[in-house]
Formats: sequence, structure tokens, C-alpha cells
Amino acid sequence: MRRLATVLAVLPAAALADDIPLPSDVSAVTLYPDGATITREVPFSAPAGAHQLILTDLPRSTPLASVRVAVEGAQMGSVSTRNDFVPPPTPETDAAIEAAEAEVERLEEELRDRQAAIEAIRLEAQAAQARVSFLDALGKGEGVAALDVDKLQSLSEMIGTETLSALRTAHEAQRRAEQAARDLKDLQEELKRARQALAALVPEKEDRAMLAVQVRSEAPADGMLTVTYNIHQAGWQPVYDLRLTRDTGALEIDRGALVYQATGENWQDVALELSTTRPTEQVVPGEVWPWLRRIVDPEAQPPQPLVRAQPEADFAVGAAMEEAIVVPEPVQATAEFDGLSVSYSYPEPVSVASGADNLRIALGQLETRADLVAQAVPLTDTTAFLMAGITNDTGELILPTHEASFYLDGRFIGRRPMRLIPAGGEADLAFGPIEGLQLTRTVLGRSEGDRGVITRSTELSEEVRIEVENLTGETWPMRVLDRVPYTEQEDLEITWQAAPRATEVDVDGKRGILAWSFDIAPGETREIRLQHKLEWPEGMVLQ
Repeated sequence: MRRLATVLAVLPAAALADDIPLPSDVSAVTLYPDGATITREVPFSAPAGAHQLILTDLPRSTPLASVRVAVEGAQMGSVSTRNDFVPPPTPETDAAIEAAEAEVERLEEELRDRQAAIEAIRLEAQAAQARVSFLDALGKGEGVAALDVDKLQSLSEMIGTETLSALRTAHEAQRRAEQAARDLKDLQEELKRARQALAALVPEKEDRAMLAVQVRSEAPADGMLTVTYNIHQAGWQPVYDLRLTRDTGALEIDRGALVYQATGENWQDVALELSTTRPTEQVVPGEVWPWLRRIVDPEAQPPQPLVRAQPEADFAVGAAMEEAIVVPEPVQATAEFDGLSVSYSYPEPVSVASGADNLRIALGQLETRADLVAQAVPLTDTTAFLMAGITNDTGELILPTHEASFYLDGRFIGRRPMRLIPAGGEADLAFGPIEGLQLTRTVLGRSEGDRGVITRSTELSEEVRIEVENLTGETWPMRVLDRVPYTEQEDLEITWQAAPRATEVDVDGKRGILAWSFDIAPGETREIRLQHKLEWPEGMVLQ
């Protein structure tokens, strides 16, 4: 309160008697892939007349130029801001952190004591082994041979008894040490959880900004002060688990979102909305500049090109994600698509600690069917890969992500990025290699050289044999991809032939890419022959 009194002392004198300090918390957040819109809703009660509503707990990093204020229940006047106010930590926060630190220290001390106890047990085992070594050496001493039978027998019995006792002691000590080490794991797990609990508290030590809003009312007022602003220290990204059942071709897409924030304050029970809008990226179309062409004398000094300055795009960089903390029994968010972007409204309040949590929330499950084919690229691979061709008939966008996990019949296949699949769009998704479909690509012959005295032309020809062998116990639909060269020059002639004929030519608009589609039975081997020839005038170099 002394700090607050100091701050209020520098405010305009007319407002001193009517200042109303208010605590505020984040009540709602709209998250974008890079950035967020923060909403703080603060109820207030004010007597009749003019007053200033003062918030002293905005993060100091709050971009004050983007702050927007609305008042319900009173007439709003001017708004002033400053970013040099530091509130004292609350006793509740200090107590929670101190308790968590004390628990971590207690567990660390207990861990050290137990580790020392284990070391002491191991020292017992080492001492017992030393006794065994001593007794063994005693039995081999030089004076043993001079002993009479009775003394030798007594010495032998003593060595045997003591050795057995020492070995039992060493064995028992080793067993106790191993058991103590196993018990230590539970304590280590408890210490790990205590450290995580301490980290999750994330004390808010950053400086604070202050906001003062003038209000006036002819009668006592109960109203609501709403403050919104945009920040860049938060964001979200979609994550997917794609689960394919090969027997039926059913594909389930479990959608989720990873949420992070590093605003300097913890979000507690906030209403969360996720948006695919990207306000930090380009929001205006590009501009077409006049295209000036000129002809010049090639022997004259060429003019310097004119360079026109163009505005630079403003890009923001998102924070790195740590290992996700998954929300137990996630609740599904509901999606809304307005033709420009998708918004997901999460039905329950969420809490996210600043700089500590990466929260995963569920966005629901999509279901579709896939056409399965074994795709082979002998030019680069030795096995075929299982491909699932889908049409997005779910009616929703499948957003691009760097975190898509693929599962085949419940088995994890791998993780990789995935591109945007719009509603009605098509995509081919890979679900790992099929080791039993072996590929071989052999160059049977290549020749090049001068041909003919009159034509003075040069040529190159190549023949390739492709083999696909099915070592599995089932029939597979195959799609084999390869290539032949192409040209855009009249002087370079290219001819090619394939046996059998290719099913597709210029696949996906890529010139020279060929595809063969067929079924291959168990134990069957299919062969493809591919030949091409290039001819060009002498003196030219083939590239």
C-alpha cells in the first residue's frame, strides 16, 4: 500500500480524493499462431461523481499503444498509462513458493541421506570381501606347511568358517544395497514431482504497468471495466495423431493444440479461444510496380538498374515448445469457420503458467476413409512405402503443423510435418515402409559417342531394368514411379519407351515422371524396362 500511495501521489491533484484502485486478472484470451489478444474484465463500484479507476497489475511488457478500454455502468473519460509500477509480491504467492522450496529441500536432504546409507552398506560388502581375501592369503602362507595335522585341521576349519561367514556378509550387504537402490527410485520420482510443482508456480517477478481510467456517474454505479490489448509472447500450434486401420482403410485424426505463453503473469481459469488468423504476418496484398524495359548498345557502358524500395513485411517469431503437459481427459473444443479463418472455442477455463507450461487441449476427432497403395520409387529406395490417399470430406480444414504423429494398426510409425488440407482437398499420407516389397533398379547399359560423318550428331542412350519382388504373404496394389529426361530445346531430341507402358505420364504435372499401377501377388516379381535416347548437334555440351 505504501508503494501504491507513492504512485497515486504523482497523479493529477483533481483525482486524488476519488481514485479507486482495482486488482485485475486475465479473464479471456484469443490465441493466434503467433500472438494473442488479452482481455481483462474488472467489476467496480463507485459513488456518484468523477473518479479514476486504477489498475496497477498489468505486465510491464504490455504494449500500451494497443490497449483498448471499455466501461459499462458509467461514462468513460480519458485513459492514461504508465509502465514503471512494481507491485509488491502477495503473501499468498510467497507462502506457496516457500512451501514448495521447503519440500524440494527436504526431499533432496532425504535423498542424500539414503545415498549415504547405500554407500555404507556397500562398504560392509567391501569389508567382507577383504576378510575373504585375507583368509585366502592366510591359508596360502609359508608357515602353514610346518603345522602338525591337528593345528592344520583347526586352521582349515577356522578359515572355512570365517570365509563362509564373510561371503554371507558380503552377499547380504550387496542384497540390502540393491534393495535400497530400488527403494531410492520412488524418492527420486517424488523429488522430481516436487521440483515440477515448484517450477509450475513461476513467481511473477516482472515489473508492472499501470492504467488509469476516468469515469463519471450521476448516481452510485456498479459496472464493468474491460481492457483488451495485443501481445506477441504467446501462441499455439496444431498437433495431430493420425491412426490408420489397414484392414478397413479407416483413418482417425485426433486433433489437438499446444498452447504456450511467456507474458510474465500466470493465466488462471481464463476463457480460451484459438484462432488461425495471423495478424503478425502479411495482411495487405502485394503491389505491382511498373516494368521499364530498354534496349542499349552492348558495347556502351550499361546503365545502373533502378532499384525501387519496397516495404518490408513485419514478422514475429514464436517461442520454443517444451515437452507438452497433456490435459487429463481433454474436453473437445468447438470449431467455427467464417470463410477466412477457423476459431476453436474451448468449453472449460484453462490455466497456463508463464514460461513454464505447454498445455495440450483437444480439438476433436475427424474420421475419413483412405485408399491404400504401396508406392515404390526404385530410383531412391529399396523398399515400397504404404500410402493412404484421402479426400478431406470432413467439412473442416486440416491445418498445417510441424507435429503430426502417424500410427498404423495401433503401432507408432513416426512424426513429421503435415501441410494444409482444405475441405474437399486431397492428400497422400505416408505410413512407413513395407519391408517385404523389395525394389531393384539396374542400369543395363549406357553408351555415348559420335555417330555418322554427314549428320555430325552426338547421342546418349540408357536402358534400365526395374524389379519389384513381393516377399509378403498378401497381394498389394502397387504404384511405381520413375523418370525419363525431357527437354525444351528443338536441337535436343529425346525419345523413350517403356515395357510395359506407363499407366501415367507427367505425373502431377511433373514432366518426364512416369507411373505404373498394378497388383502384385505373394511371391511374384514384376519387371519394368525403361529406355531413353538423347541426340544433339556436335559441339554442344549436354547438361
